[in-house]
Amino acid sequence: MKYFALLITILSINFSQKTDKLTGRYNYLIEDDNSYIQKDKITFKDSIFAFDNKYLPKGKVSYGNVILLDNFINTDLIISIPKDQITKDTILFYMHDKKSSAANYLDEVVGKGKLIRIK
Repeated sequence: MKYFALLITILSINFSQKTDKLTGRYNYLIEDDNSYIQKDKITFKDSIFAFDNKYLPKGKVSYGNVILLDNFINTDLIISIPKDQITKDTILFYMHDKKSSAANYLDEVVGKGKLIRIK
């Protein structure tokens, strides 16, 4: 009986844990002159993302204090997402240029946008 209770406890813990990874499909919007323009759709699977546009390469997702999307549309562009945003249906992100003159290119924001979950 105690093994049965232990098994149920372990299963309930596994089902109640939230994932801290990006998964699912999102609309990709970029801010332009204080309005958002939809560019494409993105599908996230664990540590890889892909655009619906088949001609664009797949990219990789790095998880840490800040989530980074690398190998985006422009290879010099990197996207950063604050970790607390991934649990929301609308995720705000910031764009950074790897060839920036700043000491750390993540300190300089060159654009921003939103990812909106498709249900």
